[in-house]
Order: sequence, then C-alpha cells, then structure tokens
Amino acid sequence: MIVETGAYLLALALALSLAQAALSAAGRARLSPVLAGAGQGASIGSAVAVFVSFLTLVWAFAASDFSVANVAANSHTDKPMLYKVAAAWGSHEGSLLLWCLVMTGFGAALARARGLPFRLKTSAVAVQGGLSALFLAFAVFTSNPFARLDQVPAQGASLNPLLQDPALALHPPMLYAGYVGFSVCFSLAVAALIEGRANAPFWPAWGRWVRPWALASWALLTVGIALGAFWAYYELGWGGWWFWDPVENASFMPWLAGAALLHSAVVTERRGALAGWTVFLALLAFTFSMLGAFLVRSGVLTSVHAFAVDPERGVMLLAILGLTAGLAFALFAWRSPQLKGGGLFAPVSREGALVLNNLFLTAAAATVLLGTLYPLILEAAAGATISVGPPYFAATFVPLMAAAFLILPAGPLLAWKRADALGAAQRLWVAAAAAVVAGLLAFALFEPKKALSAAGVGLGVWLIVGALVEVSERVRLFRAPVGESLRRAKGLPLAAWGMTLAHAGLGVFVLGAVVETGFKAEAARTIAVGESLSAGPYSARLDAVRIAEGPNYLAEQAILTVTTRDGRAARQVKAERRFFPAGGQTTTEVGLDFRGVDDVYLTLGERRGESARPAWAVRMYFNPWARLIFLGPMLMALGGLLSLLDRRLRLGAGARRRPV
Repeated sequence: MIVETGAYLLALALALSLAQAALSAAGRARLSPVLAGAGQGASIGSAVAVFVSFLTLVWAFAASDFSVANVAANSHTDKPMLYKVAAAWGSHEGSLLLWCLVMTGFGAALARARGLPFRLKTSAVAVQGGLSALFLAFAVFTSNPFARLDQVPAQGASLNPLLQDPALALHPPMLYAGYVGFSVCFSLAVAALIEGRANAPFWPAWGRWVRPWALASWALLTVGIALGAFWAYYELGWGGWWFWDPVENASFMPWLAGAALLHSAVVTERRGALAGWTVFLALLAFTFSMLGAFLVRSGVLTSVHAFAVDPERGVMLLAILGLTAGLAFALFAWRSPQLKGGGLFAPVSREGALVLNNLFLTAAAATVLLGTLYPLILEAAAGATISVGPPYFAATFVPLMAAAFLILPAGPLLAWKRADALGAAQRLWVAAAAAVVAGLLAFALFEPKKALSAAGVGLGVWLIVGALVEVSERVRLFRAPVGESLRRAKGLPLAAWGMTLAHAGLGVFVLGAVVETGFKAEAARTIAVGESLSAGPYSARLDAVRIAEGPNYLAEQAILTVTTRDGRAARQVKAERRFFPAGGQTTTEVGLDFRGVDDVYLTLGERRGESARPAWAVRMYFNPWARLIFLGPMLMALGGLLSLLDRRLRLGAGARRRPV
C-alpha cells in the first residue's frame, strides 16, 4: 500500500504542476492575484507530493521490497543500509524522481520568493510548472519507479558495486541540485522575454533577481562535480581524477555556462548592459543540464556513470530537450531587439574584462560540447567510431581557460565604465612577481620538459595572490592604519569575501591539477610478500595478503607499509580487490596514504606466480598536491555560500511589490 501511495502522489504531482502552469498563466493574463496565488499553492503542493513520493521509494529500498521492479534490480538484502538508501537514486527511475524532487522544490522556492514584480513572477512560476510537468510526465508514463513485478524474487540483483560508496551517496543529490537549480534561471529568463521589457530600469533589477539562483546552482554543482571527481579518483583505481569522459563533460558544460552567467549578471545588475547575453546564458545553462540528462539516459554512451535505458526513452528526453530549448531560444530570437539597454563602456573597464571572461568561458564550453558530441554525430552519420580524449581538450580547452585565468585578477581592480589599465597592472605587481618566482622554482626543481607545467604553477599562484591583492586593495592594507584596515574589512559585504574566496579556490585547484598531472610518478610491478616498489620519494613494501569478509563481498586485502625511500615515516595502508557474489563483479579498492597535500596511491591487481611463492600485481602512484584538486572546488563553493548570505543577494530578499 505504501508503494501505491508513492505512485499516486507522483501522478498527483503531475496534475498539480499542470495546474501550477495553467493557473499562473491565467493569473498573469488577467492580472489576478487570486489565480496567481492558486498557481503558487499548486507549486508548493507539487513539491510536497514529490517529496513524500520520494520517501516512499526510499522506504521500499530500506525494507527490501523486491516486489518493486526498481528495488529488485538495484538492491540486495545483504547490502548495508546506507547503500540501500542511496540505491533509491542509483537507477534511471530513482534518479529521475530525484530530478523531479529538486525541480519541484526549486519551483516551490520560486513561488515563495519575495520582491519579484507580479507579472514576471507569475510568468516564471508558470514556466517552472511546465518544466516540472514535462519531467513528471516522463517519470509517470515511461519511467515509473514504483512499477510492480508479477513474480517477486527472493533476492535483488544489487546495485553496481562501483556505486556502493559514500561519495556516490552524496554526489547525485548535490549534482542534481546544481543541474536543476538552473531551471529557475531558465524560467526567469523566459519570463523576462515574455514580458518583453525594453525600458532600461527593468534589466538591472532582473540581473539582481537572477543572480542568487545562478549562484546557488553553480555552488551546488561545484560540490557535486568535486565529489564525483573524488569518487573516480579513489574508487576506479586508475590513478586519475578526470578523464574527459562524455558524462563528466555533461556536468561540466552547465558549470561553465553558469560561471559565465554569474559574471554577466553582475554587468547587467550594475550597468544594465549585456541583458541579451545574460538571458542567453540563463537559457544555455539549463539547456546544457537537459542535454546532460539526455546523454546519461539515452543509451548513446557507454560509461560507468551512464544509466542503461532503452532508446525509446532517450527519444522522449530528446523531445523534451528540443521542445523546451527550441521554444525558449525561438522566443529569445523574437524578443532580442528589445534586449538593449545599459550604458556604454570602454574596452578597458570592469565591464570589458567581464565580457572577455565570458567569451573565453563560452568558447571553452563550446570546445567541450564539440568534443563530446562529435563522436556521437559521426557514428550516427557515417558509422565511424572515433574517440576524443585528453589530447584534444589539452590542445583546445586548456589554452582558452589559461587566457581567462590571466585576466581574472585584473577584473575586480578595474573601474566601471572606463578604467586605467596601467594602474591595475601596478597594483598586481606583487601577484605577477609571485607567479614568476613560483614558475621559475617549479621549472628549476623539476625536469625542463615540464616547462608548461611550471607555467601552470605560476598561473595558480597568480590567481591566489591576485585574489588576495584585490581584497587588500579594498581594505587599504599597508596603506592605512591597522585599525582603519580592520574597520574596512569588517564592513566589506559578504559577496566581496565570497568572490575573493572563490577566485582563490580556483587558484588552489589549478595548482593541484597542474602539479598532480605534470609531476606525478608511477610504478607497476609483480611483487611477493616482503618485496617493494617505489614511486617518487616513497616506497611501498607488501607485508601480507589476506582474505577479508565484508557485509556483501569477499576481499583479497593487501597490507602494505609506505615509507620514504630512506625507510622513515612508515605508515600502513590497505588495498583490496572485492568480489560481490550478488552481481558477480570484482572491484578495486584503492589504498591511499595522505602525506600532507600529497597522496601515495596503491592498487592491488591479480594474483600471479606459483602457489609456493605467490605474487601480486601492485601499482603505485605518487600524486603530488592531489589534495588541492578537491580543496579548491570546496573553497569555491564556500565562496558561493558566503555570497548567498549577503543580504543583497539573499534569495527572496526585498519588499513585496504590487502587481505590475
């Protein structure tokens, strides 16, 4: 009965989302607060219905109700409770319900937001209701997570063992919160286009309204991507953290578009300029999110991240993408003549720097899109199979982002409308000097062939010190008495601190990515108990291999002692090969030894050699500064959170307005 209640509530949520769209549109057309209020109430009711429906699915997994097809295909009695619960969003059907939960939740938050003009808000709530209805209809009619089985199995098939991990329990909710959060930016953009305002005061206000939603979505997506990269790093056992997998790219494209949207919205808010560009980016960010959903669920990709679904459902997702994005961009093309406004500005100005930043970010997103879709298009058109991997992205994406990073610290130091480039350069001399010194030191300490990596080290330092220079200029550090600087620091808005932290976090990430990629060392050998192998400044000795039993797996567990090459600083590390009887799959559990910001990374391979003296294939990586790769995005997300706490950017801030 509980499962049927969940299915009923899902259908009820669909009806409420349709009512939300219809009532809000009618309220907008008739300027009726009563109808608009009913639409907003339907939005909240839809969110509550999906939330309770989602809880019933979680209950079905926790109770191992194998009469539900989704539970039977993705759970098992012996699985730990954490992974039973996480399996609720580990399948296509369950993750789609999570998508609907986040979308209706954001819709309810939009309905409760204050300070928006009546017509803009009701139009946005109507669009959000239409989006929710499309995805809820997809869930109800083609991907129902509550479908029953005629014959109930005694045990389930279990979830993919690679997904039975704490990071994967948190990664999808955070990723979807970022993905789907951009739907509000999309709805606000479509609502602004429907209004068709040409008056200049409208667009700065619209830029202020869209910024907090974009900021929240971007910060959540940053955390989701970082968790996914960390999972790939320590769970897949290949020694890396990013491989430009198409599904990885599917989450990265909306992140890039969202970052461009944040910077463009600042110009629209402050100067009323770039309104058309900001609206375009708001549409693009969620379009990329929907494209990612299609790539993951259509069956066109083979990836550990992708859901295996039939092509018919992929066609339906493609239809949703084509309908929503097609109508939105058609409306954009129609209304674009009215998206003018804002003051003029010189090329050398803060606006100019932000425009240049936007061009690099969108060009980078375009290169990722091309590298992701080109193999699929070629295979569909000519039947040819090619692979676009890291070399392509290193040659196209990396130079664009390096150029964007070079101008990033200068932007906040430039004045609005017209600025003094020489003055900004003079204030950044400390950052430039630190970057040059860091690059030369990296070049001297490592091999000359690593010149590009040394330049990357300088770029990371440039970003970090540049962010610190910017905040020191704001508080007049070293140019005013200490008390005055402290007073200024206390008076800085949280958004300013958030920007500084986000830019510095980006620099931390760049340092980690460059050093880990350019200066890592690895070794692979077949060794017996008592033998060692070395990589970088560390050695690992195989002390023992034993059989260990987990809650739903059997493991061959290696005990290794990691030391410096001279035998000091010994630490014990465990690496495993796990066999899951329920699914008949074997996985690798990495042994990680954290050495400050460095990692010693060990994996255990197959047993080899004679039974009298068995040996095992062991692979060892020395990954310098790998901790910074994951610390940087967390600092960036924390910067976004600080900005959201700023009163000027707080969601729903502002007084209520009369219907306009």
